[in-house]
Amino acid sequence: MTERRQQRLLVGIDLGGTKIEGVVTDATRPEVPLKRLRVPTERDNGYNHILDRICELVEDLNDACEDVAQGDLGVATPIGIATPGTWDATTQTLRGSNTQCLNGRPLRLDLESKLGRPVSIENDANCFVMAEATLGSARGYQTVFGIILGTGCGGAFLVNGHVLRGRHGIAGEWGQLVVESDGEISPHGTRGTLETYIAGPALESFYFQKTGIHRSLLEIADRATEDEFASLTIERLKHYFVKGLAAVIDTFDPHAIVIGGGVGNVTALYSDDLRNRLSESIFAPSFESAILRPTMGDSAGVFGAALLTRSV
Repeated sequence: MTERRQQRLLVGIDLGGTKIEGVVTDATRPEVPLKRLRVPTERDNGYNHILDRICELVEDLNDACEDVAQGDLGVATPIGIATPGTWDATTQTLRGSNTQCLNGRPLRLDLESKLGRPVSIENDANCFVMAEATLGSARGYQTVFGIILGTGCGGAFLVNGHVLRGRHGIAGEWGQLVVESDGEISPHGTRGTLETYIAGPALESFYFQKTGIHRSLLEIADRATEDEFASLTIERLKHYFVKGLAAVIDTFDPHAIVIGGGVGNVTALYSDDLRNRLSESIFAPSFESAILRPTMGDSAGVFGAALLTRSV
């Protein structure tokens, strides 16, 4: 019998506001999942519950890998985790997360203690843009702005294959741009930020305030041609999306923009109308950058998290 090749496995976890996704890939073909699992985050149950959910998911991945690896993952196999918010290397805690119970917590240290293995943590938008620029639709572009537009609104800059983190670790946080000085208060205590206008829950809330009906954003988008308030909601998205993105283009001028997250599935963001609005809003004769859908769908972040462990 031919001896089965020993695989170098990469393990990634994407810690989202509504779901936690895990993936195991072979380091030689990281774009191909060997095993992929999802569980609900259940963030309302608090920080310790989220830790338990992550540990349960890793254990399930471990069990599921017995048929694709030599035994299981092994206690030395590192885990890469994409998180909402920013990991503060000075305090060893997370900050700026929409999942409020994670803020101020030593997430990496706690997970290393519970899992008994090395853990690498990176902002979810950084993981997203790494995956799309390495494995997905943004391959080959010199500069890329990656957008995560879902439960929250984040972003990441990539130059020649390297993510820009900045002095304070907040590079790419375009969701915190102030677009209305007297606007709504965000979960972070800031006022009038882009996130409070174009994140998925904010748009769904706007539609509910107008109609008294709860609908998902994709349902709202599908009704935009026949429902006055659905049309207003999508117009709100386009207006503030252009306003925020124009500021990014004028300061960073990326060759490509790739949009991830649930809101990124709204077709209007890829329309000629939106490109024309950007052309009218930026400090250039016309808007020429590519606006891309993610090749890896809503799973780019988890593959980016797995890529974090290549050099560990």
